[in-house]
Amino acid sequence: MKTIGYAATNPNLPLAPHDIERRKLRDNDVGIEILYCGVCHSDLHQARNDWGALIYPLVPGHEIVGRITGVGSAVTRYKVGDMVAVGCIVDSCGRCDQCLNHEEQMCREGVTQTYNDRDRITGEVTHGGYSRHIVVREEFVLAVPKGLDISRAAPLLCAGITTWSPLRTWNVGPGSRVGVVGLGGLGHMAVKLAVGLGAEVTVISRTDAKTADALALGADRVLASGDATAMAGSASSFDLIIDTIPMRHDLSPYLPLLDVDATLVIVGQLGMVDEHSTLPLLMGRRRISGSPIGGIAETQEMLNFCARMNILPDCEMIAIQDINTAFERIERADVRYRFVIDMASLEAA
Repeated sequence: MKTIGYAATNPNLPLAPHDIERRKLRDNDVGIEILYCGVCHSDLHQARNDWGALIYPLVPGHEIVGRITGVGSAVTRYKVGDMVAVGCIVDSCGRCDQCLNHEEQMCREGVTQTYNDRDRITGEVTHGGYSRHIVVREEFVLAVPKGLDISRAAPLLCAGITTWSPLRTWNVGPGSRVGVVGLGGLGHMAVKLAVGLGAEVTVISRTDAKTADALALGADRVLASGDATAMAGSASSFDLIIDTIPMRHDLSPYLPLLDVDATLVIVGQLGMVDEHSTLPLLMGRRRISGSPIGGIAETQEMLNFCARMNILPDCEMIAIQDINTAFERIERADVRYRFVIDMASLEAA
């Protein structure tokens, strides 16, 4: 099936309209008309080939909400007309211990990413949600719960699950003391979800300039990491710190904030972090960990929780024709807190 999308054809050129050939429905496939697609910082990194191994042309987008337009003969979970979502992965081996434990993102054979990857069966390049249609294996399609605003739900498929998964892994609930480093797309979702789970939430930022924003999102307070007195007074006061900073940085200021046996989990930076002393780790049996997205079942759990608690990302709606401007604004951190593309705008393209 031929459809249209926006693609990067060169790391130095803007995204532009591009024809895409989607596969015919297999027995376990669903065809989806994409209604909304979130814009993730990783889309920008991929389009600019910041991480290498890029396959051009690249059609980004792994925060997808749409309506089913067709189903394969073996599909049992969905029917035409259902409102569904697709996240960062569209396939895995399905037979390793991690897949069988509903941790498909940890597949021993490697996952198939929604874009910039290759189909496990044909080897064809996968293209993402900056397009009008997509075809996805049934097991990697998520149900959009009733009551969830579909125009704002898309970023939950990456920013939401990326911060939900560590909150669940470390059993955050009432009485938990959670710190969130950074208040961007990931950080603002970490705050909302941790508050929804009943935690006491502190945003950790270089200054207290974001206090009003943090409190509006539900945080209890802001801790200025540039204030040495405040940082010293907050030593050993967190059970979990979620570090959402998407660039190389120093972990040293945050490690003494962890209580005994507590964890700092990195969800933002892919790559190097600055050197740091092991002393706070040894003296407090503290841990540094990392976390990617969650599995399909955990992602569905997160969507259901957000519908029940009325938790949604703060979004700015754009037309697909504005994607290059949106990328520039993301580089300047000029968005509160996520862009979502109204894919109806593709008709004009």
